[in-house]
Amino acid sequence: MERVAAAAIIDAQGRVTGWSEGARLLTGRSAEEVVGRPAADLLAEDVPPSAVTAEAGTLALRHRDGHRVELSLTACPVLGADGAPAGYVVTVEPPCPPSSELAAQAFQTASMSMSVFDLQQRYLRANDAACQVIGVSEEDLVGRFYPDTVDDGEHSRVFTRHLRQVAETDRPVHYESFTSAPALTREHAWSIEMWPLRDDAGEPTAVALAAFDSSEQYWARRRLALLNEAATCIGTTLDVVGTAEELVELLVPQYADFASIDLLDWVLGADEPPMIPDGGVALRRVAHGSTREGSPGAALNLGETEVYQPSSPPARALHESRAVLAHAGEPAFDQWLGERNARSPEGRPYRVGVHSMIAVPLRARGTTLGVAVCVRLAHPNDYGPDDAVFAEELASRAAVCVDNARRFARERTTAHALQHSLLPRGLPGQAAVDVAHRYLPCGSLAGIGGDWFDVIPLSGSRVALVVGDVVGHGIQSSATMGRLRTAVRTLADVDLPPDELLTHLDDLVTHLVSDESGEEVAELGATCLYAVYDPVSRRLSMAAAGHPAPALVLPGGTPEFVSMTAGPPLGVGGLPFEATELELPEGSVVALYTDGLIEDRDRDIDHATDELLRALGAPADSLEALSDNVLKAVMPEQPTDDVALLMARTRALGADRIATWDVPPDPAEVATFRQAATERLAAWGLEEAGFVTELVVSELVTNAIRYGVPPIQLRLIRDRALICEVSDGSSTSPHLRRAHAYDEGGRGLLLVAQLTQRWGSRQTGSGKTIWAEQPLPDA
Repeated sequence: MERVAAAAIIDAQGRVTGWSEGARLLTGRSAEEVVGRPAADLLAEDVPPSAVTAEAGTLALRHRDGHRVELSLTACPVLGADGAPAGYVVTVEPPCPPSSELAAQAFQTASMSMSVFDLQQRYLRANDAACQVIGVSEEDLVGRFYPDTVDDGEHSRVFTRHLRQVAETDRPVHYESFTSAPALTREHAWSIEMWPLRDDAGEPTAVALAAFDSSEQYWARRRLALLNEAATCIGTTLDVVGTAEELVELLVPQYADFASIDLLDWVLGADEPPMIPDGGVALRRVAHGSTREGSPGAALNLGETEVYQPSSPPARALHESRAVLAHAGEPAFDQWLGERNARSPEGRPYRVGVHSMIAVPLRARGTTLGVAVCVRLAHPNDYGPDDAVFAEELASRAAVCVDNARRFARERTTAHALQHSLLPRGLPGQAAVDVAHRYLPCGSLAGIGGDWFDVIPLSGSRVALVVGDVVGHGIQSSATMGRLRTAVRTLADVDLPPDELLTHLDDLVTHLVSDESGEEVAELGATCLYAVYDPVSRRLSMAAAGHPAPALVLPGGTPEFVSMTAGPPLGVGGLPFEATELELPEGSVVALYTDGLIEDRDRDIDHATDELLRALGAPADSLEALSDNVLKAVMPEQPTDDVALLMARTRALGADRIATWDVPPDPAEVATFRQAATERLAAWGLEEAGFVTELVVSELVTNAIRYGVPPIQLRLIRDRALICEVSDGSSTSPHLRRAHAYDEGGRGLLLVAQLTQRWGSRQTGSGKTIWAEQPLPDA
């Protein structure tokens, strides 16, 4: 139904003195019919006396054709010159239908803030929620210019701009804002809708607004965003303290004005987790942060320990395995804050205004590691149940990262200790070479690798030099390195040539692979370089299993890499290893190393090898200084792999320290060579060793003549020990046996073994050599 407004003028006597066209349309009566008549004649029914004095209400008029017309009436008194009422101006319109009344009620009582502005941004309507947010009644708002009712802030300017935009463009606007309101104590998130209102002709007449308080959804999104951020920024270092610092950086200032991370002492060490005591809990501060520079409100310095009483929120969080909230005015909170002030009085001014805190345990894999404490001071909101749920989720994720860092540190420490125990601490005494060595574990997160080296004294004053590299990092690689080092030492005791030793080592790895039932074997793919130097012949024999060739510096010469076949890595099987043999002048320097010295993903290997040769050619006062120079020149700033470096400078035994005799296969000649050996010992000034040496020479030469094959040779070597060697053409090795009471022989080697420091045999290209060593008085 078309809504038509009408007006009439009634004098003080109740007569109609004016009648509008709208009134004619509503009642069907013209002005000629009505003007001058009593207004009461137009009523369809009598009205109570109270209605006469009312200035607004609903009444019924009689239409000209006789039907009732229900109208809403508003009367405005008109005063005469003497100030007395001279009449009324009455406006009437059809009453609002029930649906319009419901709409008006819905508008007024809506839980969201709703307002109506004219096109000049003046208030026309404001519902109860809007008045509550603004803190002003609707009567005080209607007709006022919006900017005059608020502070001149960025939000107010944006709000006004959007109101004008809707009025000018006749198009709706939606935007979100995070701001405070005059009657609110804290900032809220608002989702704001503005749209134009039009008259019956479709022309814009006003702008309507609805503002939904989306603070809960906003904070939920913020908490979810923090959890997502935690997945990328916590646990990047695999360091316990570093992980705790990352957690604090995430919490402050987005979630807390101050945050601290306290851990149980065992987390920072290698101990197993103990039970948490029922009483006070001792925790060590590892990280804290504040919105204030330097965290002046912290009661503990980093690294300090405090015992939290059982009633304190941190201790309760640990014992109850849940987040504990506390607010100003609560006994637990006031006691906790009082303890802070008592421990650190100088920080008291920075704790003024603290109103809420939350303590949440750091638990991972069923183990409690520590507690995180968050405090709010400038942040207006107290921590609530939703914050507790969020804190527990964030703490559980952070605790896993802390536990990962703890486990990594523990494994790295264990691997380092294991590797340190397996690597040679002090190199054994030998006179064949001067040795310097370096071992540098990488700083990579992958952990300790399996690089190793060894120096093994062999018979005949010879020495074996070994370097190796195991694939991977961690405890398994260190254990694998230990197994390979032990295997090499065992095979070296057999005095196998380098190529044969690597063949046996390769067979060992192949058997390990087949015995592991499909599981990964760390030995597979390991590399090794085995070299043997003989100071008597000055010959260096070496073979490699997938390992870089050593570098060689001859006296007065230019450094170069030894030309040799690299060979397959250990465990490949079925491929031969080739030995390379060189004769070196005394004073030659041999550099054995692992690939970590020259190989790195961020540098060119050719450049690294050139740097290695250049460093080896530079003058150095000693072999130790040369080793340091090599590492300084070649090592990258951030090595990604372990590095083992073994430097050896060769020595040579002069002819005056060696005596050699060819022995005819005649038992009668044994006494002759026994005497010759005694005379040579006298020439060396070693008469004290004469008795034992005579017995050893007699026994070994007799055995070679009786059981061996010509040619037979006797050799004495004076080194750090006195070495007696007898060689023959037979490949049959002798062995000790227990002689019975009536046996005529079988006691010779037993006497040799008892009277000498050590003895053994080794295979040669033409047979075997049996040797025995005696310590010298000045050794």
